[in-house]
Amino acid sequence: MSDLLIKPRTHDKTYHSLTAEQAGWTYLNFEAKILEAGEQIEGNTGDYEYCFALLGGNFKVEAAGQVWETRNGRKDVFSGIGHAMYLSRRTPFVLTAQSPGTDIAICKVLSDEDFPPRMKRPEEAAIEYRGGDNANRQINSLLEPGFGCHKIVCVEVYTPSGNWSSFPAHKHDERKVAGDGTLLEANLEEIYFYKIDKPQGYAIQQVYTDDRSLDEIIRVKNNEAVLVPRGYHPVVAGHGYNVYYLNFLAGSDQSLANTSDPDHDWIYGSWKGTDPRLPIVTAEMNG
Repeated sequence: MSDLLIKPRTHDKTYHSLTAEQAGWTYLNFEAKILEAGEQIEGNTGDYEYCFALLGGNFKVEAAGQVWETRNGRKDVFSGIGHAMYLSRRTPFVLTAQSPGTDIAICKVLSDEDFPPRMKRPEEAAIEYRGGDNANRQINSLLEPGFGCHKIVCVEVYTPSGNWSSFPAHKHDERKVAGDGTLLEANLEEIYFYKIDKPQGYAIQQVYTDDRSLDEIIRVKNNEAVLVPRGYHPVVAGHGYNVYYLNFLAGSDQSLANTSDPDHDWIYGSWKGTDPRLPIVTAEMNG
């Protein structure tokens, strides 16, 4: 089994708990939890900024003298668009699940800057369709570049059955800046957290570098995660199975600036059409 594949704890409500130290990273910490109605997470963000991404159910957050409620949460990731709750460092909070089996992903990133708390709602998420033909997919921006935070980027991606995603392949493992100061590539840590629309479904992800010192092909199932420490990282959805993955990223910049694999640059602009199965989810499906 690849060292980059992280399997869930099948009998634990906190079914993922990955620290930056365990991953060999500096910034990115990841958790996924199931909470029953009325169950709470109470704490203080400390030296970290947080993003709570709602995968299914509803929750309420009390922090900084304010209260936010999702209200129109989705049943699961294939039933609408996610809410994202952002909290800055040094913020006491109480998160309360408001429906049975509330499913939450949590990103925690070291920070030395302060930003106002905010709940990003499904109707606010920018939806983008990237690629074309059988490399067409849907991207929902939850905490997009330019969002008021220090380092976290959070997007969710829907890849229809049999399609390629994160393709043509790209990387973001070296900070590069043009002569005019334009950021060409950020140095980012990244996790891919997967949901598949049928329990037996799967995706295949490759993680590789130009010199192939890292060259892994990984079969990923529901609730599993893949670490991307460096290199290119394309995905393909198994035929018959729609694939969702949640990306949390953090690093040198709050950005998605990347460099594509030059071997495959010719594919850009070669597509003849779009996939009629998109969008897979809309904000109108929520609630």
